[in-house]
Amino acid sequence: MHPIVIRFGRLGDMLLAPLLARLHRGYGEACMLLGTGPFSAPLYAAHPDVARVLQVDARHRPLAFSPQRWRMLQALRSPRDAAVHVCETEPRALAKIRRMLALAKVDPEHCMFVTDAPILPGEHWAERLLRGCGHAPPACADAWRSPTPPNDSAPRLYPRDEDRRDRDDWLRAQGWRGEPLWLVQPCNKRSMRWNGPRAADDDDKAWPVRHWVAALQAMHADRPDARIVLCGTPNEAESLQAIAAAARIDNLDAAARDLPLRRLMALAEIADGMLSVDTGPAHVAAAMGCPLVVLFGAQPPSLWLPRSPTGSAVIALGGPPQRSRVAQISPDEVIVALRGLPPRSLFCDRP
Repeated sequence: MHPIVIRFGRLGDMLLAPLLARLHRGYGEACMLLGTGPFSAPLYAAHPDVARVLQVDARHRPLAFSPQRWRMLQALRSPRDAAVHVCETEPRALAKIRRMLALAKVDPEHCMFVTDAPILPGEHWAERLLRGCGHAPPACADAWRSPTPPNDSAPRLYPRDEDRRDRDDWLRAQGWRGEPLWLVQPCNKRSMRWNGPRAADDDDKAWPVRHWVAALQAMHADRPDARIVLCGTPNEAESLQAIAAAARIDNLDAAARDLPLRRLMALAEIADGMLSVDTGPAHVAAAMGCPLVVLFGAQPPSLWLPRSPTGSAVIALGGPPQRSRVAQISPDEVIVALRGLPPRSLFCDRP
């Protein structure tokens, strides 16, 4: 019996690996994941705790107009005895999931909802996920065996050899010759609207271009031999190019159009470190053992701090209660944190 896990979140929300590992050990079978595209399937390609991924490109599209959601509905109908673990918290998406479960005639006694677990003050999302969904629903108790340690609460991702070859080919095409590599993620999911960049005062994670330039120039001064890669999605390319143009640094690549998720994972596997706002790629980098400095806005680090399965360092700046916007963090604070970031070699070796 493959347990079914449902989450219609963004990239950072889909890092469910600690729960998937626990359910795999508990039921003895890898999970079927019902998630959001386009990143759920590539995120869990070759992952030992995931047997199959079904994804929807638009989580709020009505069922009648979503063939992908109909495929999910059929998948829910076929394993009548399967346990269903619903990790969704966003009300609209959760309502759609409940309707889909009802249409599939899934017995409520086979379901676990993370929202049924009360929120505990200061509890990290990973702990809430394991506490709320990391055990069997009543009707599936006989199929459950208590998982033996390890019970890691940090996600772990698995790049393939072909991902590493693709990464190395891309880096060499940029002129890389094996020098140290640093990643920088200036944008987040709120940075862009359909009609262009979002106004800075409407994005609590926005950091002024001049601050990014100051941080990049300090990184280059401290590590003149390192290659720096500005990370992002294709619709963030203009923003990254503006930062790169203002920084005027050799060995700086604005790579928004060249970073599919599997390549980003492979880059994070060998990078010496990453500077990022609080966003999904920071969680991906931490899952690959990449040391991080993360800039928080309105979300508290206690809830969303990226976690590393290797113990590599994650330094958080900003966030409540002292600050509620990334713009309140000074470049000097970031530069000091980058200089104090423990090297990756203290925690793990590169592959």
